[in-house]
Amino acid sequence: MNPQLINTTETVDFAFWYITIICLVMLGAITVAMIYFCIRYHRSRAPRPTSDAHGSLFLELTWTLTPTLIVMSMFWYGWSGYMGLRNVPEGAYEITAKARMWGWTFVYPSGKTASKMVVPVGKPVKVTIVAEDVLHGLFIPAFRVKKDAIPGRETQLWFSAREAGSYDLFCTEYCGLGHSSMISTVEAIPEEEFATWLTQKVEKASLPGQEVIEKYGCLGCHSVDGTKRTGPTFKGLWGREQAVKRGGQELNLMVDSDYLRRSILRSNAEIVKGYPAVMPVFEGRITEDELNHLMTYLEKLR
Repeated sequence: MNPQLINTTETVDFAFWYITIICLVMLGAITVAMIYFCIRYHRSRAPRPTSDAHGSLFLELTWTLTPTLIVMSMFWYGWSGYMGLRNVPEGAYEITAKARMWGWTFVYPSGKTASKMVVPVGKPVKVTIVAEDVLHGLFIPAFRVKKDAIPGRETQLWFSAREAGSYDLFCTEYCGLGHSSMISTVEAIPEEEFATWLTQKVEKASLPGQEVIEKYGCLGCHSVDGTKRTGPTFKGLWGREQAVKRGGQELNLMVDSDYLRRSILRSNAEIVKGYPAVMPVFEGRITEDELNHLMTYLEKLR
């Protein structure tokens, strides 16, 4: 199948329905034949065998070649569909998907980043998938595509959105306690709107650091309204006394800029009591400016 002429949804659906319909037809034919033979050749109807035949070349060839041809046709459509998923069409728009515990960041050739994957309608999109920590899996059910994100290795998939809309995007590899909240969407918009969106500058957040929170997927584990999640809520965090464990000892520390800086850059040094040690280390990943914006944001939330 030529990926230029068919999208991933049609590729997978055709193979699926072809195999399913053949299986249903064969199930029906075998069931009907079995019931017929049970009735026609029941002992009460034919108590003694009347045939002395020991074989039939025609029947043996039929029940050997027919299933073989059917199975080979299934293989052909399955293999063609697989190659259609593997062969990226020429001129596909390229996006990099960065996976981390527990969020997604989508990077565009212009350098723009977003927490949702925005794509143009009707244009093939090639997604290069990178894992920044552990094993993840990028799955977009509407386009029938899934690929694992493997640390130290780039993987790829492609799809094409035929219609504008919002499509679910999931992580399908268990990656820790916040795995279930690692959800995003694919936003398919007309090509003209997509071109405008690419050139738009990121609007300043209403509170300093809010864009940093979104960029690094912090809200996957922390809430801003007091809701309990995998990590402590940001609401009222600044300025309160926090029970932590450091080196096996339990301490009460005041939450200030120094404490938060340590918690972000070296997250495993001090673990908040009652929460698991699952936060990734951000030292070397977050810039000093982003860190300062984040501090301002957290201080405002108190």
